[in-house]
Amino acid sequence: MNAAQTEADALIDRLNRMNRADFIDTLADIYEHSPWVAEQAASLRPFETTEAMAATMQTIVHRASAETQMELLRAHPELGRGGNLTTHSNSEQRYAGFDRLTPDIAETLAALNRAYRAKFGFPFIVAVRGQKDSLAIIAQIERRLANDPDTEAATAIDEVGKIARFRLDRLSQPER
Repeated sequence: MNAAQTEADALIDRLNRMNRADFIDTLADIYEHSPWVAEQAASLRPFETTEAMAATMQTIVHRASAETQMELLRAHPELGRGGNLTTHSNSEQRYAGFDRLTPDIAETLAALNRAYRAKFGFPFIVAVRGQKDSLAIIAQIERRLANDPDTEAATAIDEVGKIARFRLDRLSQPER
């Protein structure tokens, strides 16, 4: 068994043994400012693996009402902007270089964020931890602006699931 798997096993064991309040507190921001996902997952324990827990949490999101899903999407910050960032979001935006944009790129990103929000009603959401850099992400915003609202909402929900998975992985490997 490799070290990452051992750490993931230790995490799921810890989460399964936690009382409900500690479980929710630990996972409250896995889904951005949406502790309701962790609250619902708490009663579905024990989980065999972090993969099983991640899949269950994403199923909870998929089964939520369209209104609740939209609230989840709207809870995410815009890329390249400060504000009410969770510790996770702050780290992810730094990872993608959004704290080091040139003024021209920052303005391009701001304009794309405005256009995206105006069209879809929520901020552009992408799992930045699997991306090359901020310019690749900006290109994705441009491409995804062509989507229809239903397609984009589904894409954003899928990206939220990827983000949650990266966050769970980082919980079991905090030094990375």
